[in-house]
Amino acid sequence: MSIKEGSLSWELSQALQKKILFGDIPPGHKLASQRQLTAEYGVSRGTVREAIQDLELRGFTKSFHGAGTLCCNLLDPHFDMPNEGLGDSLDFQLQVMELRAALEGEAAYFAALRATDEQLQQIENEYNSMQVRSSGTTTLIKAKADLRFHMMIAEASHNLLVMSFSQIFYNRNFNAIYGVLDRTFKKFGRYPDGISAQHTQIYQALMNRDADSARDAAIEHINYTRSQLEDIG
Repeated sequence: MSIKEGSLSWELSQALQKKILFGDIPPGHKLASQRQLTAEYGVSRGTVREAIQDLELRGFTKSFHGAGTLCCNLLDPHFDMPNEGLGDSLDFQLQVMELRAALEGEAAYFAALRATDEQLQQIENEYNSMQVRSSGTTTLIKAKADLRFHMMIAEASHNLLVMSFSQIFYNRNFNAIYGVLDRTFKKFGRYPDGISAQHTQIYQALMNRDADSARDAAIEHINYTRSQLEDIG
């Protein structure tokens, strides 16, 4: 079904597409409910349904019964990089860390400039939770928490490419990212010295909306971990 250009449903579809393309609704996040969209845009429920159907036909969203409508990762269909078995490869882990430094540096830079107050509050909440979880947890939990913190920063960048690629990159290379932390734990028996302080530097730069410092802190954080990995290797 195609909707008529210039109709209310077409205008709503265009408005929602713009939000998705400008990173206001991150990949994997829900659209507002039909009731909320009806109230926000002052249109009928039928108009909202038509707009959502149009978004799904264009590949922007996917609806799930009982779970609402989720934004798709628009880059995902274009990435097919099988890397099974590479998670334990030191050379591959080092490549992953090289890319993380560049990716997370840019994510932190734009997040400092563009994050909403609500997003900064969510990052602060996650940072505080990480401090509480800093001891007495498994390597797997630490790895997941670290990536959750960095993914929240990527989403706060309001850059569709940064958000979309970060999501794909973290998901497909989690074994390698976990493997980096596992190697350091086995070598030193603890979380690498300096990591917690680096998380604090990133967090403080974001709260201060200091984009250059946020980028520098994020890059330093990953490069430090990479240097630890090189020493082990």
